[in-house]
Amino acid sequence: MNIVVTGAAGFIGFHLSKRLLAENYHVIGVDNLNDYYDVRLKKDRLEFLERNKNFNFYKVDLADQDSVNAIFENHSISIVINLAAQAGVRYSLTHPHSYVHSNLVGFVNILEACRHYQVEHLVYASSSSVYGANTKTPFSTQDSVDHPVSIYAATKKANELMAHTYSHLFNIPTTGLRFFTVYGPWGRPDMAYFSFTKDIIEGNTIQVYNNGDMLRDFTYIDDIVEGIVKLLDHPPIPDTTRCLDPSTSHAPYKIYNIGNNSPVRLMDFINTLEKLIDHKAKIEFLPMQPGDVKETYADITDLQKEAGFSPATPLQIGLGHFVEWYMRYHLE
Repeated sequence: MNIVVTGAAGFIGFHLSKRLLAENYHVIGVDNLNDYYDVRLKKDRLEFLERNKNFNFYKVDLADQDSVNAIFENHSISIVINLAAQAGVRYSLTHPHSYVHSNLVGFVNILEACRHYQVEHLVYASSSSVYGANTKTPFSTQDSVDHPVSIYAATKKANELMAHTYSHLFNIPTTGLRFFTVYGPWGRPDMAYFSFTKDIIEGNTIQVYNNGDMLRDFTYIDDIVEGIVKLLDHPPIPDTTRCLDPSTSHAPYKIYNIGNNSPVRLMDFINTLEKLIDHKAKIEFLPMQPGDVKETYADITDLQKEAGFSPATPLQIGLGHFVEWYMRYHLE
């Protein structure tokens, strides 16, 4: 089976591609290798994947419709997993056009390719950021998400709406995944856990927002990948009940949360990191940043019911794996 993974040189895309290759799928990786963070890390991930003969890579920007269509012309594609996106909440405050280019124009090109080349299932990355100003926890896919607080979140909400439209008009099964604070080896340098590790090791001061009064549903990368893989063979079917919630539809459309279902206080997270590194952090407490949210907490009931998924990696174990990788990759 041929599976397209966009964002294959990215953090989640790399780990997912590695898992799919281990299960003998043919993976067509797509990535534009942009310089939002260190391209060397992306190229190192890619070099690892290209050791497998069942991996083909295309350096393509999804906003280039002709290049996207050419990939689908060259391969018979069964499943598309769209993980490519311009990431980052704070970056979206200063570079909104990057999010329109990648997350909106790029996504509609993927939808059009799925439409014209009879793709059996489109799985795409949304984000816990769509919950925005919601205060009811845990965050449930049955709740409205009409109050995003960043351009990034708005584009992810738009992806869900666009996917629903294509499911409705063209009967394309689409599954949206709202990821919750993913961490682990080969992770993104712009994420707090990565920069905290770097600064604690180097003796630099870390900046902690909202005076540390934040909770995050930190989710280890292997758990994220497991959740995705379990859903590949579960394309959504139309919900024929009269009372739909925002995560379902009369079209073949479904939204899931993928999170740890167990939020951790930011200061507890930092304390765990300090113990693993065996070094005390220097901390500068700052106010809440625009576009940020105080708490994330995933209700994963639907995912457990549909795919039998439950996260299995405790924070200490997951962070331990990350610190070991960081030391090996950056310091040896």
